[in-house]
Amino acid sequence: MAKLFRVLGKRGRITIPYEIRQRVGFSYNDVLSFTESGDGRTVTVKREKICDNCKSVSTVPHEDDEVTLFDFLNGLSTAQQRAALVHLSVKWAENQDKGGGLHA
Repeated sequence: MAKLFRVLGKRGRITIPYEIRQRVGFSYNDVLSFTESGDGRTVTVKREKICDNCKSVSTVPHEDDEVTLFDFLNGLSTAQQRAALVHLSVKWAENQDKGGGLHA
């Protein structure tokens, strides 16, 4: 595998090369975590799963199964809540850059 280089932008942004995204399966809206190694020079990037059983959960709620967003978020583990916060923070920041707010 060839070494690929990217320049870190002034806002701390970087593009993960297409070849790497394809190989490891990263796609749009994935939640990624960053872990710094002990040497302080290496960062591991991992795709995180926010929902352990997303495929087994029905996408059409029953009328008596109404769940509020607050209930849903409180039902997540701490790691899942952190991943959701990161995702929403990124979306908010992207919208701020475009001059808008976070819209549903």
